[in-house]
Amino acid sequence: MTAVTPAPDDAPATPALRGCWDTVARTLADAGVRMVLGLPSDDPGLLDAATAVPELRVGVIGDQRIAACAAAGYATAARQPVVLALNSGPSFANAMAGLLEASSLSLPVVVITTRVPAEDIGRGAFQYLDQRRMVESLAGWTHLVDTPEQLVWAVRRAVELAVSDGPCLTVLEITDDVTARDVEQAPAAGPVRRPRSVPPSAELDAAAAALRAARRPVVIAGGGTRWADTGRLGTLADLLGSPVFTTASGRGALDEHHRRAHGLVGLYTTPPAHDLLDDADTLLVLGSRMEETARMGWRSWRGAHVIRADTRPAAFSEAGPVAQPLLGDVGLTIDALTDRLAADLPRSDPDWTARQDHVRAEQVKHTAADFADSPVRAVLRAAQRELGTRITLVQENGLHDIWTYHFPVLRLGPDTTVVCPGEQTMMGFGLGAAVGAALARPDRPTLLVTGDSAFRMSVGALDVLRRLDLGVITVVLDNQGFGWPRRLRAADPTGPHVSTAWEAAAPAEHTAEVFGGWGTAVHDTTALDEAMGRAAEHALKGRFSVLRVPVPDTDVPLGIRAAGY
Repeated sequence: MTAVTPAPDDAPATPALRGCWDTVARTLADAGVRMVLGLPSDDPGLLDAATAVPELRVGVIGDQRIAACAAAGYATAARQPVVLALNSGPSFANAMAGLLEASSLSLPVVVITTRVPAEDIGRGAFQYLDQRRMVESLAGWTHLVDTPEQLVWAVRRAVELAVSDGPCLTVLEITDDVTARDVEQAPAAGPVRRPRSVPPSAELDAAAAALRAARRPVVIAGGGTRWADTGRLGTLADLLGSPVFTTASGRGALDEHHRRAHGLVGLYTTPPAHDLLDDADTLLVLGSRMEETARMGWRSWRGAHVIRADTRPAAFSEAGPVAQPLLGDVGLTIDALTDRLAADLPRSDPDWTARQDHVRAEQVKHTAADFADSPVRAVLRAAQRELGTRITLVQENGLHDIWTYHFPVLRLGPDTTVVCPGEQTMMGFGLGAAVGAALARPDRPTLLVTGDSAFRMSVGALDVLRRLDLGVITVVLDNQGFGWPRRLRAADPTGPHVSTAWEAAAPAEHTAEVFGGWGTAVHDTTALDEAMGRAAEHALKGRFSVLRVPVPDTDVPLGIRAAGY
């Protein structure tokens, strides 16, 4: 008999073999993922395995569409990658609307889904769908894992690219042949880190020189500032004597109490700030693709000298012409430009600063409105009084709730987290996104402002709020139907027109109570203040609230009027 020599104590351990999903879950945790969302599959899968990994939290959500919106809300609020667990076929297809928003917002969402056995493809396989072809125009990277040897590498790469390439949506498809196998667990490699680079010094010098020579500079901060340290943006604006505007997804880049803050750009600009945008001779665009809504209502983006900083080379060929592209991290670019301008101060134009002060004074006048004149503005003021700025604000993009985008009707602070839909603005985004946002930031109230039609579309999310004890405060602006289509049809009275009215059988506040929350209708200022106070109390106890506020079609946001709608 041959004796077996014991291995020395310091001999390298043989890598453990684990089930596929256990390996996936542990690899995700090692890469820095902390949340996995989805609907349980028929057989134990990723959600089940993730519950056994201490670093991972699992959010079970009973609808893939809502789960995809929750993933977008979580990634935005947490500024971390999130995983959405799906399955082949209807499960994947149902999530597509939410994935469309995640892609539009450039969020680090990792989709992990299954695929039927290869031998059944083209032979009537149950719930087979060409998923990668369906999502390839939205995703930054897709990959099919069809051998166990690829699994750990592919999972980690999906997280790395989601975090660093934009960020962006990534999609992994794992075949049934792999899910049924044990897989070798790789050694821990630690959380992925987003690489950060700074533009070349010569290009930064040239950009600083152009900014120094500008007489009427304007800074526009986009969604890319979410993933950067933008603490010096206010300093940069002061050095330039420049107003700062943000896109919807860039809101929060600058404290809106800062004297240089003028709110949002384009469709959401509060008059008369369009005058500043129109008269700009130089634009410093930070981390924005300058989507269509950001370009609405002003003209200088076509002819001004544009300096644009972004992490993606493709960004420079989008929208209008760019005179000076700066490829690199937005935060590092802000720091570099600030240092250069501080060392050699620009000659700021006192008249330009005086105009900004005048514009801000005029913008403030738009906050004044009685409940009878503008229920929406009254609601936003009450929320600001009761909740302050240390909140997570979740937005839709319907007719009346666009008021939430208008500074200073709702003025946000440095401690406010904003979650909004991207350029796709899918109806019903808000309730699902509020689930993810509340999971990401349980330390503060989550306020959702939505319309009645969007509320109905994702009403199943209320059951998730109850199950997960998420004290989300939802304000439903009820115009009994589809407000934006109704407004557009009113401009063209010739018919026939399909009806845009929709009177719900159960008012939103009753629906809330059916799902285990608290609800009330608000018809005047006294009821509003009481309702907002009670909702805040319920939020502290993890109970969701729904405040239904009837609104007239005439309570139309400023940007909609300015755009001619």
